[in-house]
Amino acid sequence: MTRVAIYARFSSQMQRDASIDDQMRLCRERAEREGWTVVDAYSDRAVSGASMLRPGLQALFNATQEGRVDLILAEALDRLSRDQADIAAIFKRLNFAGVCIVTLAEGEISELHVGLKGTMNQLFLKDLADKTRRGLRGRVELGRSGGGNSYGYDVVRRLGPDGQPVTGERVINAAEAEIVRRVLHDFTEGHSPKAIARRLNAEGIPGPRGKLWRDTAIRGHRVRGTGLLNNELYIGRLVWNRLRYIKDPETGRRVSRLNDPSKWIIAEVPELRIVGDELWEAVKQRQGEIEADPRVKAIKQTKFWEKRRKKHLLTGLVFCSNCGGPLATVGRDYLACSAARKLGTCTHRQSIRRNVLEDAVLDLLRQRLMQPDAVAAFIKSFNEAANAEAGTEEAARTRLQSERDKAARKLNGFYDAIAEGIRTPGLQTRLEELEAQIAELDAKLFEPKPSSVRLQPNLSQLYRSKVADLAQALSDPSIRTGALEIIRGLIERVTVEHPNEGVQIELEGALAAMIGLAQNEQSRPKAACSALCSTKVVAGAGFEPATFRL
Repeated sequence: MTRVAIYARFSSQMQRDASIDDQMRLCRERAEREGWTVVDAYSDRAVSGASMLRPGLQALFNATQEGRVDLILAEALDRLSRDQADIAAIFKRLNFAGVCIVTLAEGEISELHVGLKGTMNQLFLKDLADKTRRGLRGRVELGRSGGGNSYGYDVVRRLGPDGQPVTGERVINAAEAEIVRRVLHDFTEGHSPKAIARRLNAEGIPGPRGKLWRDTAIRGHRVRGTGLLNNELYIGRLVWNRLRYIKDPETGRRVSRLNDPSKWIIAEVPELRIVGDELWEAVKQRQGEIEADPRVKAIKQTKFWEKRRKKHLLTGLVFCSNCGGPLATVGRDYLACSAARKLGTCTHRQSIRRNVLEDAVLDLLRQRLMQPDAVAAFIKSFNEAANAEAGTEEAARTRLQSERDKAARKLNGFYDAIAEGIRTPGLQTRLEELEAQIAELDAKLFEPKPSSVRLQPNLSQLYRSKVADLAQALSDPSIRTGALEIIRGLIERVTVEHPNEGVQIELEGALAAMIGLAQNEQSRPKAACSALCSTKVVAGAGFEPATFRL
């Protein structure tokens, strides 16, 4: 029996969603004609074939690695990928797993198909990109938008003389234009983008795309022309091709790069001017003063990888109990609710010392989580679930064996009939069906049994000892990074609450990670017990008012 997985994809939101169904239907018809058994079907909707970061494709890879598939069936090779390097990597990966690729357009895929079709598909992508850019450039040179819409404008929707939609036309939105002028004026008066955003949110004025205002939407990037303070469309100048986007071969994600100014396409659109030259020049003057500040220069000289590295234990794990938003760094050593400080939409403005919060979390991990009594109760429940799962698996294997024995007896009866000279078309068909059924049952019966897992009775003591060792390792620069990542893996979420006095924190621990740490990852919980092991464990602690500030 040949086990087949079907893969289908379409790349553009402009295409019909039924395209997936059409591809699936054609592939199923082919599989039926060949006598193949379709065991799985995977799809990705409105996802480019130049990206490997597709949920359906990744699930397909998992199925091949687990040995559930013998053959992959698709409409054409470009459904799997249009990228020449990616299609070669896919072919090597599947070839190693013993899985072949068959498409309706090319048949069984070989190295020749990968080389020729991969090159053709890559050229198709480049040609498509070139044609798209030519069309957008022509639109921009006519004073129309090359894509997207800026705050302060509305999209004009109308049909041209040929009955086709006219694209790229914009008109000033009077209400939003007034907000643009206000933002730029407030900035020249010395107000920071953060303060401006908070004031707009407090007044209930919707931001771009109807969301809350953020300081980054106002500040943007001066060189890249993003943000309200840098959008030259507000002075009647349309700039296109300022940036280009390149796919990172390591991650498959698009990364922006600044083009040389000689490649920018600029069109004058005075009908879209919102602010005067005097206000615009005042904005540029203040931006220059800010950039000349020695403190700003020092920040910009910091290496980006040092800024992005998770240097602290709780980065991205601490949240406000009032609004649910994350706590962000305030100054050097404090954390505070980002929504309260940046957006002004939360009332919890108090901040807490980072080192005090980290020490409290480590103490909760060591002392308050994985209490012996609770761990003993968990181990009992876990073992009961494991025993029940083992019983279910054994019953399933017994049922499969019974079905296999029954089919074998029928098959032997047909063999006896053939030996006695009985031969009919129906007999031969039934014979093949029984042989296929037995082969399928044998494949299931011969699957390795899941390993038995038992949790160590002294799990609580082992866990606390290892967390203490990890906490100690945080003070050793040579091993701090590794210890930091292990401890972070034990933390699901830290919630900070501000009652009338002091601060209350609640720590949610990732139970499965805690068990893995205590057990040295030698054996993982079985699948049927995953519900138990994904449970969060919670502990809390309080602080005196001296540990936080307003």
